[in-house]
Amino acid sequence: MAAVSDVSRVTTGVLDAGVVQEVEDAVSAPECGAVVTFRGVVRDVDDGRGVSGLDYEAHPDATAVLRECVAGVAAETGLRVAAVHRYGELAVGDVALVASASAGHRREAFDACTLLVERIKAQTPIWKRQHFAEGSSEWVGL
Repeated sequence: MAAVSDVSRVTTGVLDAGVVQEVEDAVSAPECGAVVTFRGVVRDVDDGRGVSGLDYEAHPDATAVLRECVAGVAAETGLRVAAVHRYGELAVGDVALVASASAGHRREAFDACTLLVERIKAQTPIWKRQHFAEGSSEWVGL
């Protein structure tokens, strides 16, 4: 099993059903009875405050770092994993992250997908600015 770095990337493109299918197809294999996919979606509230949208900024090396995360999780788990993260202006309901893992059984696929999402959030140089309904904004996780 291996990381699927050719589809794993950071992009300004919309993460629609076609991208989700691309990521899932990249990790699917005949021996894998479980494919787990996570979609991180922009929500309309954070800590009780209404959110109107987000801006994500990405370092020029963000794709390389995301691919290192993918490769690391694949090496640690021995599973097929892939991910795509969006940056730019996102509206409520837009997908910001698609991550997928496949395995012979569901538990290991869920665990690998969770590990992948957490690793990407911790290591990939992408910064989020939330815009609130009342007009203010703030950077998150700096």
